[in-house]
Amino acid sequence: MSLQARLMTAVIGFVSLILIIVAVITSATLGKTMEDQLDQKLSTYAHQLVRATEAFAPSSATAQNILDGPSTPPPGLLFAVWSPVTGYSGLTASATSATADDGIGGLLTTLTGAQMAEAATALKDVSVATVTLTDLGSYRVMALPTSNGLIVVTGLPRDDIQNQLTQLLTVIALATIGGLILLALTTAITIRVSLRPLRAVALTATRVANQQLDRGEVTITERVPASEADPRTETGLVGASLNKLLDHVNTSLASRQKNEERMRRFVADASHELRTPLASIRGYSELSLRALRQSDQEAERPEVIESTTSSLERIQAQSLRMTRLVEDLLLLARLDEGRELVYGTVDLTQLALEGLSDARPTAVDHHWNIDVPDEPVTIVGDAGRMHQVVANLLANARTHTPAGTTVTLSVAQEGEDAVLRVHDDGPGIDPAIRDELFARFARGDSSRARQTGGTGLGLAIAKAIVEGHHGFITVTSEPGDTTFTVRIPMNPATTGGTPAA
Repeated sequence: MSLQARLMTAVIGFVSLILIIVAVITSATLGKTMEDQLDQKLSTYAHQLVRATEAFAPSSATAQNILDGPSTPPPGLLFAVWSPVTGYSGLTASATSATADDGIGGLLTTLTGAQMAEAATALKDVSVATVTLTDLGSYRVMALPTSNGLIVVTGLPRDDIQNQLTQLLTVIALATIGGLILLALTTAITIRVSLRPLRAVALTATRVANQQLDRGEVTITERVPASEADPRTETGLVGASLNKLLDHVNTSLASRQKNEERMRRFVADASHELRTPLASIRGYSELSLRALRQSDQEAERPEVIESTTSSLERIQAQSLRMTRLVEDLLLLARLDEGRELVYGTVDLTQLALEGLSDARPTAVDHHWNIDVPDEPVTIVGDAGRMHQVVANLLANARTHTPAGTTVTLSVAQEGEDAVLRVHDDGPGIDPAIRDELFARFARGDSSRARQTGGTGLGLAIAKAIVEGHHGFITVTSEPGDTTFTVRIPMNPATTGGTPAA
């Protein structure tokens, strides 16, 4: 069964049960009240007839004689007298109301012996009873003794009670059926309108499920309509939550696509970087082998020896270059896994002085300045890796700025953080590549010329090392004012690192 069918069945079933219980309780209460009223009326008539009977002698006390008077009996009244002399004598009044002008004649009917026997049997052990008399219907009867030794039996019909109860139950049944039909229609409309957001959610989820999400560029544009995603309602909250989930999934898929593209570029760049030294090694190796064969066949000549030596030196240089690239890639992989850091006490002031001393001879056409406090600024970290961060930032400033640029290295303590800044007054960073500046193999130009610098891994390595120290690195740049800022907690948690020995 659908949710709508289950809800309607539950609601209509419970309401029907409640209405039936109310009808039963109402009928029982009303019936009891009417029975009590009938008993009170019966008791009043019975005592009146007892007093009238006591005026007769037992021999002359018959029902006809007692009722033969100026008063008119109520419709349906049953009256019987038992006398030790005459036995039972009983009459019943006509169901049609009588008047004084009509007289008694024609209004009273003599009870048959069977009817008298039925009444006597019902009153055998009790003074008040309910009995069904043949051809007369259901009666409430009462037996009272008189002072002259007679027994008076008085009865009133229960037809009015049964008719009223039947009418009441009929009205209740018709009202219940009509109410349940109206309830069913109202419930169906209410549930259908209330569940409309869920159907919108199901349709949206179905459309998303039919999309190809496992490959290629993916964008999830399907959303639950805003009219069906009102978070103030329970069903609308489901739609709003699904929209939020789809936004998150769409962002994740876009990030996955971006990472895949970055990985493809990374593989292409790594392949190019490795292909160049490998081609050089292969070429110089073939040249060296050719020179060695010539030296075996001919007398050794200085130019052959010089060519062989030069080839071997180029092979060694390209091997070192390829080794550095592989080591940088391996370092990045280890840093991504949270490894490779050995924690100890690091004096950033001393690292800055050493880093600037190493950078100054490599670019004598630049102006190098340093700004450090008198007191050392120490952190808990990896001294070797932090030295690498300083060296990479200074090398980046040297490589991408023209001669005459002033580079300033500064160290400071700001609150609970140690801050290292590298500032230059060069031409600045192209805004088009600023967002990808710390990506692997990122370069300031689109070519791969060797004069533009290294492999493009320097800033990526610096970022990975800083993040491994629970810090972060940022850059601000405009023409004449470029600053790289490294901010590291002075006492970061050592999770993922190895304590220094």
